[in-house]
Amino acid sequence: MAETKITEFLGTGRRKTAIARVRLASGNGKITVNGRAIDNYFTLETLRVTATQPLTVTSTAEKFDARINVSGGGPERPGGRGAACIARALLKFDASLRSALKAEGLLTRDPRMRERKKYGQPGARKRFQYSKR
Repeated sequence: MAETKITEFLGTGRRKTAIARVRLASGNGKITVNGRAIDNYFTLETLRVTATQPLTVTSTAEKFDARINVSGGGPERPGGRGAACIARALLKFDASLRSALKAEGLLTRDPRMRERKKYGQPGARKRFQYSKR
C-alpha cells in the first residue's frame, strides 16, 4: 500500500495577543475556521472578504483548502489575522507571489501591542487621583 503524502503549507499571523495558524492543502477552495465553515464563523461579508483576500489577490482561491485555527482577540480580529497567515503560507507555496501580496500590504505584521500596567497606577498611563490636603 503506497500512501500519498499530502503537502501542506503552514502560516502564522499575529496581532496584539491574537494568533491565527493555517494549513493550506491542495483542494477545491473549502475554508474552515476553528472547525466551522467560513460562512458560519464570519457572519459579516466584510470579514470573509478580508480573510480570503490573499487567495483572491493571487488567484489561488480554487486551488487550496484552508484550515484556520484562531485564538485570542475579539470577534472581528480573526479576519485580519487569517489574511496574514494565509499570505505567509502562500509564500511557502510560491515565492513569486511576494510582490502581489506585498503590494496589498498582506505581509506586514502590525506591531502595536497593549501597553503593560505599571505598579503604583491603576492602568498603563492613568494615575491615581492626587490629593493635596
